Amino acid sequence: MALPGLVLLLAFHYLPLLGNLIAFQEYLPFVPLGRSAWVGLDNFAVIFNGDAEFLNALKNTLLITIVQVIFVFPAPIALALLLNSLLSERIKRVVQSVLYLPHFLSWVIVIAIFQQILGGSGLINNFLREHGMGTIDFLGNPDGFIALLTSQVIWKDTGWGTILFLAALTQIDPGLYEAARVDGASRWRQLWHVTVPGIRGLIILLLILRLGDSLTVGFEQIILQQNLVGRPASEVLDTYVYNNGVLAGQWGVSAAVGLVKGLIGVALVIGANKVAHIFGEAGVYKK
Repeated sequence: MALPGLVLLLAFHYLPLLGNLIAFQEYLPFVPLGRSAWVGLDNFAVIFNGDAEFLNALKNTLLITIVQVIFVFPAPIALALLLNSLLSERIKRVVQSVLYLPHFLSWVIVIAIFQQILGGSGLINNFLREHGMGTIDFLGNPDGFIALLTSQVIWKDTGWGTILFLAALTQIDPGLYEAARVDGASRWRQLWHVTVPGIRGLIILLLILRLGDSLTVGFEQIILQQNLVGRPASEVLDTYVYNNGVLAGQWGVSAAVGLVKGLIGVALVIGANKVAHIFGEAGVYKK
């Protein structure tokens, strides 16, 4: 039964790893993979020598990652705790259904919605214009681009992210809450000493996986808005690979950057998992 899934995994995840060979070649798309000239580590020069465009993409990627770990990662946890506190199961199901819907919208539609609300001819700016006030450039302001990205991700994916946490909350023994109430614990103390420890393992697991994916910050979402704010403010590693590889034809350099990004992600997962073991958590895999 697992064979079809394994075949798909090999075909679309492991076989493409052979394409990393072009990171060490002067690759040309119309030349067979093994016949392009080998250039060793020359394609990695943009990384080792500190190419300004690469460093800018790396800086933007790290800033977005830090902001999203601080604001995006805890959002589903907080929302799941709020939903779990609802006494009516019917209301809870309705609210969950509404919150899940944005996840199924493509980034094209999500960004179009934000443009209709925050754009130069959007609802907010039209309201300001009609009342004699100056308009605000929400979408084209480079200084607010990271905040815009973060708000879009929270709106789109927070509801969907609650699924795992809500499932984990149902596994907590109700007797623990009863014992806490008998001991005089308030709802806040029950949350802190019963609920949070009950989902701590899942939080650590998802945080480790998020760290492994930390250098991937939403290619489609950013590339669709890059023309509005310009590349200096919006260029990240994924768009750097696209702009320099697919558009500029520097296939080897882009592959080198993508390879290093992947290796860093693996190292972060392994390192974070070892830290989790030190603190007594299972992490992604056990010792």
